Amino acid sequence: MNAAATPPSAESLRAALAGLLDGLPPTQAAKAVERLIANYRGTTPTDAPVLRDRSDVAAYAAYRMPATFEAVRGVLDALRDAAPEWVPGTHTDVGGGTGAASWAVAEAWEEAPPRTTVLDWAEPALTLGRELAAGALDAEWRRERIGTALKLADTDLVTVSYVLKELTEADRTALVTETARAARAVVIVEPGTPDGYERILAARTLLVDAGFTVAAPCPHSGACPIVPGTDWCHFSARVSRSSLHRQVKGGSLPYEDEKYSYVAATRFPVTPAVSRVTRRPQIRKGLVQLDLCGPDGLARETVTKRHGPLYKQARDADWGDSWPPETD
Repeated sequence: MNAAATPPSAESLRAALAGLLDGLPPTQAAKAVERLIANYRGTTPTDAPVLRDRSDVAAYAAYRMPATFEAVRGVLDALRDAAPEWVPGTHTDVGGGTGAASWAVAEAWEEAPPRTTVLDWAEPALTLGRELAAGALDAEWRRERIGTALKLADTDLVTVSYVLKELTEADRTALVTETARAARAVVIVEPGTPDGYERILAARTLLVDAGFTVAAPCPHSGACPIVPGTDWCHFSARVSRSSLHRQVKGGSLPYEDEKYSYVAATRFPVTPAVSRVTRRPQIRKGLVQLDLCGPDGLARETVTKRHGPLYKQARDADWGDSWPPETD
């Protein structure tokens, strides 16, 4: 990235996306998005890319890139909290498509953005991602089949965001195993749905079995305390809604919340959260109820005014935050 380039951020990404759909009839963009949403929620064929052509990719980028960026950015904040001194020099974005995760990585380490390689099997996505990132990211864009045959070069950080659902179980296992072989840190993000969480849990197990330590969201690398089928671990990121969002979904709110599940794991020492806020805090008169996941499992903590400064910190706590807050 040259010195005159605008640093990667949510704002610069939105600026890069502005005008992306110029010349594409609004109804065509909306139909492309609706098809992609149906694919996203249903069963995706694994023998062809989800993004088929330029209109698909443009609609996807305008509709999904901001949400993917915010979700991955939230995960990277948690990773940085657990390993504040670590700075990746190289990054591989597997199934990166138009590069939303790569924008998030570049912003997370904006003081020294890593050299990124974006791998995807949809050439139109790579082409558009390269155009969007011109002058903003230090990245190589390369077409690769994401599956059992994929071999990764050794790298500091691998991100795999919203990809596992598109793969067969065998391909998912092979991909996670390969990321564990090649990387010092692995970040995997999936939709914040019960089946998305199941894929994250399976990936987490593979990473731990490969010798990785869970950096986030879990406060430990042991078994997840959630009883399968009773609940699922997921978090939320606030996303500004574009005109395309409003056209497809309707409604008047200027934002929406992206729900996601994730795991961040490393081959180097980290300091995970003591516990993690797993739901939106419930604020009542004179008290705050926090649902937490800690080393001893799931628990609910009630913080009242009698707790002094901790009460204000509890009122300021957000879903996904570590708890208790660090003290100077």
